[in-house]
Amino acid sequence: MSTKILALDTATENCSVALLVDEKVYVRSEVAPRDHTKKVLPMVDEVLKEAGLTLTDLDALAFGRGPGSFTGVRIGIGIAQGLAFGADLPMIGISTLEAMAQGVYRQHGESQVACAIDARMSEVYWGRFSRQEDGTWAQTDAECVTPPQTAADNSQADESTWFTAGTGWDAYSEQLEGIKFATEKSKVLFPDAEDIVQLAKFELAKGNTVDAEDASPVYLRDTVAWKKLPGRE
Repeated sequence: MSTKILALDTATENCSVALLVDEKVYVRSEVAPRDHTKKVLPMVDEVLKEAGLTLTDLDALAFGRGPGSFTGVRIGIGIAQGLAFGADLPMIGISTLEAMAQGVYRQHGESQVACAIDARMSEVYWGRFSRQEDGTWAQTDAECVTPPQTAADNSQADESTWFTAGTGWDAYSEQLEGIKFATEKSKVLFPDAEDIVQLAKFELAKGNTVDAEDASPVYLRDTVAWKKLPGRE
């Protein structure tokens, strides 16, 4: 049976779209932190035209559900929902952290990945993932938002080398120096739809889809404490 999944992600500075048609993947990706709304739909049109398909030919629409930039995650899910509604497609939300782990496997062939996205406010979106024999990923450290120093302090030593992924490693290099396991730097800084679509294939096979109206983001940071201006307490 043919599998056709469209994936898009705008959760970080990277804007990306990928279309999986059986084993062939059509991709578009560009680091464009302020132009997601301008670039993502043309990218969708391009990959569909390249494959000779329309939205109604697809089996599902996958999206980066976060964590990431609040605005970026909202843009991605909003556009994905609009496309899914129009074509009556089920949706699949994929962790941006897990997508980066998949990216490390795609680029380096490594199966143990420590992910840290710069979450601003002196925190990182953190998670560690181990690739399983069936191609899925298990969480060694559950996804969370945490100060990088806390991630280092709470890390557990083991004999493995973990490849790093994400902008958090460079943004908080000093705080993460105390990590208790060996690390090696990868090329992966951002999630990419090319990896999201591969993870979505497993979820679709399991029937793990939602209706468009039920698709939801994962911010990890549920509340943001803003300092009040003087006189406005």
